[in-house]
Amino acid sequence: MVSWTHWHNEPLLIGTLVLAAWAYALAVGPWRFRLAPGAVFPRRDAWRYYGGLFVFYLAVGSPLDQIGERYLFSAHMLQHMIIVNLAAPLVLTGMPAWLLDRLIDRPIVRPLLRGLTAPVVAAVVYALCLSLWHVPAAYDAALRDKLLHVVQHLMFFAVAVVLWWPLVSPSRAVPRRSPGVQILYVVGMGGLQFPLVAFLNFSREALYPTYEFAPRLLNLTPREDQVLGGTIMGIGGMFIALGLISWCFYCWHRQSEREETSAPPSPPRP
Repeated sequence: MVSWTHWHNEPLLIGTLVLAAWAYALAVGPWRFRLAPGAVFPRRDAWRYYGGLFVFYLAVGSPLDQIGERYLFSAHMLQHMIIVNLAAPLVLTGMPAWLLDRLIDRPIVRPLLRGLTAPVVAAVVYALCLSLWHVPAAYDAALRDKLLHVVQHLMFFAVAVVLWWPLVSPSRAVPRRSPGVQILYVVGMGGLQFPLVAFLNFSREALYPTYEFAPRLLNLTPREDQVLGGTIMGIGGMFIALGLISWCFYCWHRQSEREETSAPPSPPRP
């Protein structure tokens, strides 16, 4: 039976999160005076960063992880959606521009990041990573091997940061894209994810043996659970995309207004 009160406290998970929190506190605290003299403490950024770490822990350390790992594909899909669409953008936007630019301002890192976060590349890398991990053999292998499962989650988080970079990057060295490009990017992302959603929803049988033979926590067959997981990805992704497109149009409108306000007046006609 599932222990609904079980929370993971493995040294690898807790230690990594504590280390990430401690390093950030040093960087924006005492080290700030050397890294960015004159910069004020980034209070809002810190709330987002630590919120992202907390959300990541909720995804992989709460009972949701055990349910998704052993019983329900739909719970596992919800876990991945939380990592990709909440934890990753919160951590990314929680990095002050001056700190992020200091981290990426390296001869190899900066051009590599520019290439990876180009909209077409970022969308393809994310879709490819997501799709390959949902190949039944790879997916079930991750469920059976704890270390491989950790690698899977870290890869999802890493490619999610790449995915969100063109949309919310605070960096000046590798900035976010213009609103028009962002709209095309969001539409393209949805198109690239559609084959995986279709693969999950229109398969005639359950694809993952772990869930096929798992005890049923809900009154759902393994295939119905799989369809629910695919629906969470598809419908959830659609609402996120609509929200992002609306925000991009709003930002585009604000940008146009600022450009019109700052433009010099036209000379009078003779």
